[in-house]
Amino acid sequence: MRELVRVEKDRSKHLANHLYPTPSFQFCFIISLITLASFPRQQRLFAMAMAMAKAMAYSVAFFLFLLSQSCPSPSPSQPMLLPPPHPRALPAMVLPLFPSPRNSFTTFSYSSRRLLRSDSNSSHPSARMRLYDDLLSRGYYTTRLWIGTPPQKFALIVDTGSTVTYVPCSACENCGTHQDPKFQPELSSTYHPVKCSLECDCDQDRVQCIYERQYAEMSVTSGVLGEDVISFGNLSELLPQRAVFGCETEETGDLYRQHADGIIGLGRGDLSIVDQLVYKGVISDSFSLCYGGMDVGGGAMVLGGISAPSDMVFSYSDPTRSPYYNIELKEIHVAGKKLALNPRIFDGKFGTVLDSGTTYAYLPEEVFAAFKNAIMKELKSLKQISGPVASYNDTCFSGVSSDVSELSKKFPTVEMVFGNKQKLLLSPENYLFRHSKVEGAYCLGIFQNGVDPTTLLGGIIVRNTLVTYDRKNSKIGFWKTNCSELWERLHVTGAPSPSPSSSSGKDNSTFKMPPTSAPDGTPHYALPGEIEIGAISLDMALSVNYSYLRPRLVQLLEFMAKELDVNGSQVHLLDFTSEGNSSLVRWAIVPSRSATYISNITALNIISRLAEHRVTIPEAFGNYQLVQWEVKPSLTQTWWQQHYLGALMSVIMLIIVGLLASGIWLWRRRHQRLVPYQPVDGTAREHELQPLQS
Repeated sequence: MRELVRVEKDRSKHLANHLYPTPSFQFCFIISLITLASFPRQQRLFAMAMAMAKAMAYSVAFFLFLLSQSCPSPSPSQPMLLPPPHPRALPAMVLPLFPSPRNSFTTFSYSSRRLLRSDSNSSHPSARMRLYDDLLSRGYYTTRLWIGTPPQKFALIVDTGSTVTYVPCSACENCGTHQDPKFQPELSSTYHPVKCSLECDCDQDRVQCIYERQYAEMSVTSGVLGEDVISFGNLSELLPQRAVFGCETEETGDLYRQHADGIIGLGRGDLSIVDQLVYKGVISDSFSLCYGGMDVGGGAMVLGGISAPSDMVFSYSDPTRSPYYNIELKEIHVAGKKLALNPRIFDGKFGTVLDSGTTYAYLPEEVFAAFKNAIMKELKSLKQISGPVASYNDTCFSGVSSDVSELSKKFPTVEMVFGNKQKLLLSPENYLFRHSKVEGAYCLGIFQNGVDPTTLLGGIIVRNTLVTYDRKNSKIGFWKTNCSELWERLHVTGAPSPSPSSSSGKDNSTFKMPPTSAPDGTPHYALPGEIEIGAISLDMALSVNYSYLRPRLVQLLEFMAKELDVNGSQVHLLDFTSEGNSSLVRWAIVPSRSATYISNITALNIISRLAEHRVTIPEAFGNYQLVQWEVKPSLTQTWWQQHYLGALMSVIMLIIVGLLASGIWLWRRRHQRLVPYQPVDGTAREHELQPLQS
């Protein structure tokens, strides 16, 4: 919405340049008047008539320009607001972490599908949703949330170490430029500020509740607290919920510079989104994270309970130990050899903390020294080199294959042993990151935590690991898996529900939905009532890479138009991006030139054929998956917008008639002045009568 406002401001400025003449224009106009005054009177009348005609012509042209700006035609490429997801009683929700899958179209075994069942001790089914980003490109994982009515979209960092969810607000003058426009509370019909009370910190006027958070890298976010409807995406079965969040008015440091809009806080605390949903009774007291691997990224996040795999490794997590999620780490083994450390060293200050918002791992000084020495002893055959950034004393090694699957042949395995003697196996990708300047070189992603005795385990430690935060039973589970494919398993095998319209009830909302299952098990696709559809937007993933597909996009869209029985002019490419070794194509189908909208029956037929793979594409394009779809209602036009052409033609005809009448009047007046004028009482000249000739 903010982008649309910015466009309108630019447009107003552009119109102002036409409405207010420039100094050069004024000078030329004055010179023209002076020159015109020097002409004879008859020539001046004629010149003034011509000038009037030109002025009217320019006025018509400017009038046409105004109409073109005030009556834009609907375009499928214009962003429209997303509605909240469709409800289902007491669900959990899955928030996948923006995957870039290498093998997006794999056949999955029954053993992997058991993860899709809801917790056997809970009546809350799982929900599903697509997310983005990874450690490799950004240093964090993000999810998407929609806030307000109509919904405004935000990309938020998934952070188990934070207890507040915040987004930058329109009043924030000290906020950086982020992925999405700022939240505009004034545009949400369901937004309410949280009024000052004894339960919160208040602003200076003691009118509104405020918040402030400072993070480890010394960046700060602060603002006011607001309450609004929060939606979790089109694949979530969870009803949009009212929740309290931070409306940011100031940010500093990395928060100012980051690409993501804000943070979704998953920690323990009254403002945590997890605590708020658990308190409402809409999810069970559990959530899970699954981060993708070194080269792929992606994964999934589940709010609510899932059925844990039988071989998941658990550690006790004491909720009273610290405000963070901690585990009982007792030992670390490198290449099967235990480090000579006192187990109590892992219990300093906050203990051993899992923090999804931290990129790497940070160990107490003694632990880091022992770990680094043990790794170095196993890598005598590799050459140690400088890190990618000279100012950092990174420990890096060269002479290794660029293939991640080959790392285990050179680097040792690491094991973390918990208080119950269960072990979490770490592969090399769980403690290494690629050297950005030297091919085939890797650096340790585990560092000394300064003088802080806390053991801090960031996202790198749990790559390709499903981590379940079972808050109800005070334990955290770990299960090694391919998290990028886990998203595909969650997405493909589930049966998500459709999304309803925005709670505002406005007809110009965008309806974005996945397929749902009917009682008889057959899939069906529901629209929110009978609407006149202005565009169908389709996000389709294909199992071919970006460079291969790019020159064949036109051919693909032409094929789709033919298969779906629509005219080629109705199909438009909106976006084309790379998703690892796959590609994501966003395209739209608009009404034909002879129609003003697409019928519901036609739209449902198109969507169902694609979602159920009843459209067979050539093998050259690989396999496809309909990731999500939207229907955008046609814009409701005013009487003026519908009839402006007729009104315009009437105005032009009036101008032409006026010009003709003015021209005729001036011509007649000019010829009348050519007849000699004789006073009434003057002496008339007598003419001699000529005799008639016979």
